[in-house]
Amino acid sequence: MLKTLVADFRVVFERDPAARNWLEVITSYPGFHALAMHRFSHWLWTLGIPVLPRMLSHLARFLTGIEIHPGATIGRGVFIDHGMGVVIGETAIVGDYALIYQGVTLGGTGKESGKRHPTLGENVVVGAGAKVLGNIQIGNNVRIGAGSVVLREVPSDCTVVGVPGRVVYRSGERVEPLDHGRLPDSEAQVIRALVDRIEALEQQVQAIGQATPPTLEHELANMVAAGRGDRVLCRIQDRTIDEFFDGSGI
Repeated sequence: MLKTLVADFRVVFERDPAARNWLEVITSYPGFHALAMHRFSHWLWTLGIPVLPRMLSHLARFLTGIEIHPGATIGRGVFIDHGMGVVIGETAIVGDYALIYQGVTLGGTGKESGKRHPTLGENVVVGAGAKVLGNIQIGNNVRIGAGSVVLREVPSDCTVVGVPGRVVYRSGERVEPLDHGRLPDSEAQVIRALVDRIEALEQQVQAIGQATPPTLEHELANMVAAGRGDRVLCRIQDRTIDEFFDGSGI
């Protein structure tokens, strides 16, 4: 437990540029306080001691604004930044060196028994206000954007944004833990693609309207013969739009 607490202490200086000295961290970081109290209450919980672990968890919530059930499994080097409003459920598992911002919920979706809370892999970043709900697996090195609601499993090395959360792959590009300003806007991409599609259709309609009747009949006949008529007029083939409607891989 001591080695874990030391890792929790050291990671504060790696993840928070506002951390200046050890005394400030020990006295003024509620995330560190909540984790330290959770380590002890979780140890009591594993020993099967009744009531006391829940009382310590409730006390930690009162002092820090962070609610961690004593049954939750928290890895080493985890950093809860600011922390107010963070809720971590009983069967949640948080991997090593995860970064959790204020307002995050790692919760369940019903009253089912057994494993009902999410499992986070290593080096996961969960942005402010994000909700990860249900017994789902979040892979290693995943970035969950602020305000996202994740309801399905996410592969490793992905970025999730939106409500509901959609995966955006960042192949070959490293995303720094604190670099939230570079999260992609999937809705803006879809809107841009739709606008481009509308402009293209308007140009086609204008060209057809200017064509003479024989030319128009000839063009339509060629479209039908090529088997492209229904696809051009009705179907949306844009990859960005298809991925958005399909959940982009989740």
